[in-house]
Amino acid sequence: MRFSILDPKKAIWQGMAKKVTLPAVNGEMCVLDFHQPFVVRLEKGRITFSGERVVSRPGGILIKDGIAFMRSNSLTVFAQT
Repeated sequence: MRFSILDPKKAIWQGMAKKVTLPAVNGEMCVLDFHQPFVVRLEKGRITFSGERVVSRPGGILIKDGIAFMRSNSLTVFAQT
């Protein structure tokens, strides 16, 4: 899936991912390829991701809060870091 993490000033990460783990308000959420469309609020925590040719950041990316939006096999995260 296409995956982007954006903050108000810049794109933090953009690329392809097979699995993304999000710190959702109601608990940790795992998103895989072709997940159903959704919008979810995120809380303080760590976003981790992996894929075939992804060199993910060790330990993931820390965020303060945000919103994740999945549609047409594309996951976009708007977050404050």
